[in-house]
Amino acid sequence: MSPPLPAFLLLVSIAFTSASVAPLRPGFYAETCPEAEFIVKDVMRRNMIREPRSAASVMRFQFHDCFVNGCDASMLLDDTPNMLGEKLSLSNIDSLRDAVVLSGGPDWEVRLGREDSLTASQEDADNIMPSPRANASLLIDLFERFNLSVKDMVALSGSHSIGQARCFSIVFRLYNQSGSGKPDPTIEPKYKEKLNRLCPLGGDESVTGDLDATPTIFDNRYFKDLVAGRGFLNSDQTLYTFPETKKYVTLFSKDQRAFFNAFAEGMIKMGDLQSGRPGEIRSNCRIANSRPVDALLVS
Repeated sequence: MSPPLPAFLLLVSIAFTSASVAPLRPGFYAETCPEAEFIVKDVMRRNMIREPRSAASVMRFQFHDCFVNGCDASMLLDDTPNMLGEKLSLSNIDSLRDAVVLSGGPDWEVRLGREDSLTASQEDADNIMPSPRANASLLIDLFERFNLSVKDMVALSGSHSIGQARCFSIVFRLYNQSGSGKPDPTIEPKYKEKLNRLCPLGGDESVTGDLDATPTIFDNRYFKDLVAGRGFLNSDQTLYTFPETKKYVTLFSKDQRAFFNAFAEGMIKMGDLQSGRPGEIRSNCRIANSRPVDALLVS
């Protein structure tokens, strides 16, 4: 079984082969590199010991990579004189890190066999990825573009069960929600006091706060917190105030198994997102190979 978070989409240089050449499937490397998944899991465990926040950062990586032109590791590419990559897009600045590991979440078989992209696009990332100010309606529309259901969206939002976010992402809802000059009225009062201390008006907006009350454990506490009005991000709390998503938040807050099952289903669907563009097996995760793009297009 694969680790709870499919980390082998990230930094270990395993050969990815695209769906256009061979279908994505579990065990893709069983013959060519039988130790591949073990090696990646071991790297992720060691990185998690060194930096517990890395689990959330790498899960964030998969979301942001797959939604921008498919799951192709385009986010790993450094900028070049002719290409602005995705690392410095609005949704990725200071948020990309380097590992993930078991954190208590569900297991599922991850379909492998992807090629690495030849290019990346900061513009595409800025245009596609939602702001922390997004509401449930916008998120529903975004996920529908990728054939992901409302249930998928709410379950996948549960990735915020682990990790932290910056004060930059919430000062507006603490002091000027929707331009009102007032705080978001859906924030539970005592929780708002805590956030005010963490993120004072005019304070350091790079300070980080926990996304839920158990930020290093993958569980359904995130949904319990939303029900209680203790969602850190506006885009999270709005899931409980919007009728179409509220029923799933309520369900997952009461039934962790239902959340885990829906999360695994959503991750499998998201992992299948492919752009159909030509790709390659990178020798260095950060840069495309030296072969000309034209040669790849006709190969």
